[in-house]
Amino acid sequence: MDSREMKGSGQAVALAFIGGAVVGVVAGLLLAPKSGEESRRALKGYARKAEEEFLEKAKEARAALDETIERGKHFIAEKTADAEAAVKIGRETMKEKMDKCCS
Repeated sequence: MDSREMKGSGQAVALAFIGGAVVGVVAGLLLAPKSGEESRRALKGYARKAEEEFLEKAKEARAALDETIERGKHFIAEKTADAEAAVKIGRETMKEKMDKCCS
């Protein structure tokens, strides 16, 4: 199994776990022996906390994405420079061979 499949299945497990936790919290709130007002207040608190956690994770994901993009740009620039250098050396070598051959 390659690392992409492992990463994908890990993400699926994490998503399933989070989804199950959310369903469990909602079921617990709905079945709890609290008044409607208390339940609504608690649900709002949980929703606010979940929103804050989601936004934090989104910021972390964006930062990781930005870092990956920057590494990709650096990699491409480095490989482009390597290719340009190889082409230049190849041209110079070819010119030298042509000068030796035909002079």
